[in-house]
Amino acid sequence: MTLPIAVIGAGPIGLAAAAHLRARGLRPLVMEAGPRIAEAVRQWGHVRMFSPWRFNVDSAARALLEARGWTPPAPEVFPTGAELVAHYLDPLAEALAADIRTSTRVTGLARRDMGRLRDGAERDAAPFILQVEGPAGEDSIEAAAVLDCTGTWSSPNPAGAHGLPALGEAAHSARIAHGIPDVLGAAREAYAGRTTLVVGAGHSAMNAVLDLVELARQVPGTRILWAFRRPLGAVNFGGGAKDGLAARGDLGARAQGLVESGAVTALAPFLIDRVAAQDGGLAITGRQAGQTVTIQADRMIVATGFRPDLGLLREVRLALDPAVEATPALAPLIDPNLHSCGTVRPHGEAELRHPETGFYIAGMKSYGRAPTFLLATGHEQVRSIAAHLAGDTAAARRVELELPATGVCSTDRAPAAPSCRAPSPVTTACCSVA
Repeated sequence: MTLPIAVIGAGPIGLAAAAHLRARGLRPLVMEAGPRIAEAVRQWGHVRMFSPWRFNVDSAARALLEARGWTPPAPEVFPTGAELVAHYLDPLAEALAADIRTSTRVTGLARRDMGRLRDGAERDAAPFILQVEGPAGEDSIEAAAVLDCTGTWSSPNPAGAHGLPALGEAAHSARIAHGIPDVLGAAREAYAGRTTLVVGAGHSAMNAVLDLVELARQVPGTRILWAFRRPLGAVNFGGGAKDGLAARGDLGARAQGLVESGAVTALAPFLIDRVAAQDGGLAITGRQAGQTVTIQADRMIVATGFRPDLGLLREVRLALDPAVEATPALAPLIDPNLHSCGTVRPHGEAELRHPETGFYIAGMKSYGRAPTFLLATGHEQVRSIAAHLAGDTAAARRVELELPATGVCSTDRAPAAPSCRAPSPVTTACCSVA
């Protein structure tokens, strides 16, 4: 029997990969660690995306769903994460049910009978071995190729100034949230009437700040501190009216207005070194204007981006840019040290190749530490990879995606992290959780 193509992760990009593989006559096997598909997306279900439906539905997935009588949502409507799951990902998972295993965590990946050091022509011919933990215990699965679509949701960047957690950050994690917590909903009680320090300069931080400001309007005594790692004049609030995604441009403009009006207290630059307990809250010590400063807050929201967890891939031969942790071919297109263009040229199988033939990282994880990923980019990635695995080189090389411009492109500033906020007072947003 022909070995399957293993897809690790049943999020938006993993499911799209399975749809493209099926359309090419290949057999996918999707493994999801969570008890349900799209477990990460469900965790930001309250968040409204800044990209409308027309950018969020994969072409092969659409074809598969429409063959089953699915009616696509209105293309210009901005879904929340929960709506993305309910109206698209859950129906897609039903269509792909025979190829999906939930509650199946991949714990290791290697070539059969070969560690990372083993060389020779026989390496490429050997199947992959995936060690998994599932309801029945440990097992191993063979695969002809592997797509790692696990994303970065479970590996948020810390608050510490050095790329390491600040001293005491882990010990006080109960008062520290990452990403965009639901401060207007499920987490309201933890933030209402309290002081929160938001750390980060990107759109996730902007979303969190906007929600906290709305909470402050509703609950007196709610105070927002916003810490940036660079001087305020160097913070990129986005392209405004020039942004091809108007909601994303509006988000940056609104966030900048809050800082300029004094609705939030900006600390810029503020480099965090230590987090300690004090008076039932937190004492956050850092450096500002050459001085050591300690501020007090009840809670912290750390929205400093994400990084890939590469522990699963210790026995796989990878080629990674030393800074971005994306492939060397992709890294220059997305490295914030080189440009601030959120508009990344569409790319596919060729840019995502690793020395391990038949292995790919796709989706948010493929961007390493870069903050410019969009769902539509991941859809194009897996379309191209599936075409290559099916032997259709021409289709793999063809570009079938046009991304909206960000309205920002310079060479002297790093970009803000991506966001996905629609112009809605309901909640915040994200579209880079693949």
